[in-house]
Amino acid sequence: MPSAARAWHTTMGPFLEKEGSETVGCEKSMWRVVIDSHRILLGAHIDDFVIACANQPVLDAFRKRLLEAFQGTYEGPLGHYLRCKIAHDPVAGTTTLSQTHYAEEILRSHGFWDISPRNTLMKPNTRVSKDDCDPNPKQGFHCRYCGIVGSLGYLVTMTRPDLAWSYSELSKYVQFPGIAHMEAAEHVVRYLRDTWNESITLHPWLSKPK
Repeated sequence: MPSAARAWHTTMGPFLEKEGSETVGCEKSMWRVVIDSHRILLGAHIDDFVIACANQPVLDAFRKRLLEAFQGTYEGPLGHYLRCKIAHDPVAGTTTLSQTHYAEEILRSHGFWDISPRNTLMKPNTRVSKDDCDPNPKQGFHCRYCGIVGSLGYLVTMTRPDLAWSYSELSKYVQFPGIAHMEAAEHVVRYLRDTWNESITLHPWLSKPK
């Protein structure tokens, strides 16, 4: 149901508040709580939780209370979340996020897996505008354009900031896309074919001694 996520949030919220948790800024799906001087961060996507804490016993105790309250299950250390692969390197202190499986799925579903890739996001001197719009795009053409742009958007928000500008431009014309818009979108997908296995690595903050 469309209201299921909100209903779950209003159920979960009082329990977390009872635990001393509070939301982080304007992000209502991110919670934080300090227990015995140890900070716990909890991210929620409907009924899937990711919990992080530097102290393992404090984390285990909090997780146990949470699972007992909602009859949940523990899926183990975080490896995949929302179709994103998460790999930790405890020695280097890095975390690598990748969506290679999802990128391959996009390429195959739109027929771009066995094509010549491109190493640029857009063709040189490409300029798309509302003058290229088709006021009555054919249904199949329209659906294909929206599907390509929509799938790129999920990559942008997770692991592929290099696609952000192209996605922003292409998404302006999802209502009335024209041939020029489709050509630009397909060029971006060809670039994705060249970079489908790219990932993003988060490094720890290293402060230099003064």
